[in-house]
Amino acid sequence: MRRRRRKAERGSAVRGGPSQPNSLFGEILDWMLAPLLFLWPISIIVTHSVADNIANQPYDLALADSVRALARLVSVESGQVRVDFPAPPRALFRSDQDDTVYYQVADADGTVVTGDEQIGRVVPPVDVFPEQILFRDDFIQGEQVRVAYQFLRDPAERNGEPVLVQVAETRNKRSDLASRVVTGVLLPQFAIIPLAVILVWVGLTRGIMPLNKLQSRIRRRRPTDLSPIEPASVPEEVRPLIVSFNDMMARLEENLQAQQRFIADAAHQMRTPLTGLKMQTELALQEVDPELLRQSLQHIADSTDRAGHLINQLLSLARAEASSEKVYAVEQVDLEAIVREVAQELFPRALIKDIDFGVEYSGHLLIVVGNAVLLRELVKNLIDNAIKYTPRGGSVTARTRVAGAIILEVEDTGVGVPEADRERVFERFYRVLGSGEDGSGLGLPIVREIADLHRATVSLNPNPAGQGTIAQVLFPRGHPTAPTHVALPLS
Repeated sequence: MRRRRRKAERGSAVRGGPSQPNSLFGEILDWMLAPLLFLWPISIIVTHSVADNIANQPYDLALADSVRALARLVSVESGQVRVDFPAPPRALFRSDQDDTVYYQVADADGTVVTGDEQIGRVVPPVDVFPEQILFRDDFIQGEQVRVAYQFLRDPAERNGEPVLVQVAETRNKRSDLASRVVTGVLLPQFAIIPLAVILVWVGLTRGIMPLNKLQSRIRRRRPTDLSPIEPASVPEEVRPLIVSFNDMMARLEENLQAQQRFIADAAHQMRTPLTGLKMQTELALQEVDPELLRQSLQHIADSTDRAGHLINQLLSLARAEASSEKVYAVEQVDLEAIVREVAQELFPRALIKDIDFGVEYSGHLLIVVGNAVLLRELVKNLIDNAIKYTPRGGSVTARTRVAGAIILEVEDTGVGVPEADRERVFERFYRVLGSGEDGSGLGLPIVREIADLHRATVSLNPNPAGQGTIAQVLFPRGHPTAPTHVALPLS
């Protein structure tokens, strides 16, 4: 059975069902390894730059010694530059199998006195220090070279143009040393990174083991076990989740108990009219007088109407309660349009009782964010109660207005509700004694349930004009946004 369920879940995912969220294990692993993979190329670049600096240092020292040696062979007298080589120049600046060495001595005019003309000319700085060796990178015949150079002056002419002495060397040995340094650093990383991934995997597996144990504990619970989980027995990071879970279990248990009480009350309320209907049917079967038989059938019809009304009220209350447990489609609803429709529907009932029934509109577009079916049920129950409990010749007025909030009022001149009962009439199956009217005691509880779903408040107030009651519902003002699907708040 479990295998079939998993196949069905995979099938729904393939058909475009809601995608499953990533696992916590995978999320943590991704956030730990992704920065590592991002930083690794950066570390390679930084390592290569450091290796170049390390490789330059010893070879720059040797290149500086060559410049000093060449500078000691140069003499400047009366603007004339002379170079005395004790041996052939190529013997002094030997090229090895890896690199080629170039040298140059140029006078103040930039004319090459001796050496290789391929080395580029450099502008002398403002302050020339005779013993200072400078370095730069350059190209000779398309090949990158490292150049060390020094400026010399004629001791007799301190303000004269300096003589340039340069020695250049290709970078093959330097690149080879830098590559060996980078290789020596990076090769261990190829072994360390997979080992780190394995250790992270093992660590995360052991770290989330308490979550797996918690999952097993919850799965082993019986379906009727709604007892809370002790927060101290779970890791600190998931304690807020467990606290919320316990709160949800407490609310669920309250809802189940309320449903059980509702079922018991509904069964009791249904048993009474059904028992009476059965007795009236038995009496009608025994009657032989046509007039008495007609009266019995009329009683049966009245009892059937009351039972049908009770069933409809029970279904309406069940539908309102079910709306708070799931995502319910809501939209922008014109409250005045609903009041107008309900008033037209119930007007014949008011006309039969000779009740002056009217509707007063605000003249504005009153937008309420909610469900039109449930709001229509709310308005219908309020107006129906007002007509039912208003005596013949009375008046009922439904009005809408705006005063900070959107207000719906149903005013009647009926028997009224005593102050002590104004809250109790919102309890299921509670009815005010002495009203003289039959009812199920579910109309106002349905109104309260629907009002809570729409974040509205409902209250009963005495009619300031005299006898009667004003039922008032205050809705939060709607916003001119497109219709959407949201979760209606729990009552």
